[in-house]
Amino acid sequence: MSYRIVSIVGARPQFIKLAPIYRAFRGYKGIRHIVLHTGQHYDFLMSDVFFKVFSLPEPDINLSIGSKSQHIQTGEMIRGIGESIADIEPDMVIIYGDTNSTLAGAVASAKLGIPVAHIEAGLRSFRRGMQEEINRVVADRLSDILFVPSRNAISNLKNEGIENIVKDLAGLKKGKAPYVVECGDLMYDILKAVGSSLRAKEPEILDKYDLKKRVYALATIHRAENTDNIDNLRSIFSALDRIGGEIRVVLPIHPRTREVMRRNRLDGICKNIDIIEPLPYDEMLILQKNSRLILTDSGGVQKEAFWLSVPCITLRDETEWVETVRLGYNILAGTKYESIVKAFDRVMSRKDLPEKNPNVYGDGKAAERIARFIQRALMIKRLR
Repeated sequence: MSYRIVSIVGARPQFIKLAPIYRAFRGYKGIRHIVLHTGQHYDFLMSDVFFKVFSLPEPDINLSIGSKSQHIQTGEMIRGIGESIADIEPDMVIIYGDTNSTLAGAVASAKLGIPVAHIEAGLRSFRRGMQEEINRVVADRLSDILFVPSRNAISNLKNEGIENIVKDLAGLKKGKAPYVVECGDLMYDILKAVGSSLRAKEPEILDKYDLKKRVYALATIHRAENTDNIDNLRSIFSALDRIGGEIRVVLPIHPRTREVMRRNRLDGICKNIDIIEPLPYDEMLILQKNSRLILTDSGGVQKEAFWLSVPCITLRDETEWVETVRLGYNILAGTKYESIVKAFDRVMSRKDLPEKNPNVYGDGKAAERIARFIQRALMIKRLR
């Protein structure tokens, strides 16, 4: 018996998560894995380059939707995904994370009665005004299998009445969907896979950007809650500029952030910030690993800092990755100038991080567990 699975991706973090899943499914005969790219990230450095870096084939389908207002972009994605999967008639759709592509994939698939597996389910910021929170809550409600990266995500789903936790494949024969499966974090899979190969490239990449180990800070800003709020953005960049007076600040800029800065003439407050183009995954990891500290509003970067044992300052009022804060690797600084500078001073005064980096996000084998579980679920027909 053969099965068709469609992975729906559209943004940089999803390409990273897709890579180990795509490789894992190659080991299963009788499964055809189709990749649908919504085109949410359409810039080469944010999209196409990642397929090359991870040796992924070109997407089978590219909707090329691009950047639009939230409701228009999401609506066009639902239509395009719906039309595509109606033609394909897949046995399952896989969605990743919390982007508009995630939400659109969940809605279109559920409307067509196609089972949905949500990878990175159960995360919550508990702020419903946040676009990503809307996306992940709706996606979880519409999914048949919820693959969670941590115990905290399980607790969040339990509190919302999603309680059928399956600890192994045998558990599929008990109860009914939705199933909650703790699998670990896919981003840890790929970090472990590429880690050793990056060491040889470190001198070349650091030299490329004229950087020396532990004498620069790395910053990233991309979330809509910051880029769409000019007061937040001005405060963040003012703080980064102040920090840049003490330590070199390198900021690979997201296209949306660049456009907002240009439109609002914020370049003048970035005199001490070294703004560069978005980085390929391998170069970004190398710059993260060798930085003195990281300042970010990215969930993925928070985790990578944690795994790489680099102090992180999160430029938000909350985080879905609460373990990184609880274990002492991450500081929630918010978006105010004073609190960001205070967090920076606190990091710079610390002599060390906790000795051990507890493995709270799995063991680097999440993709294997996910592929095996999906294959088994399809075989015994325990979905819808």
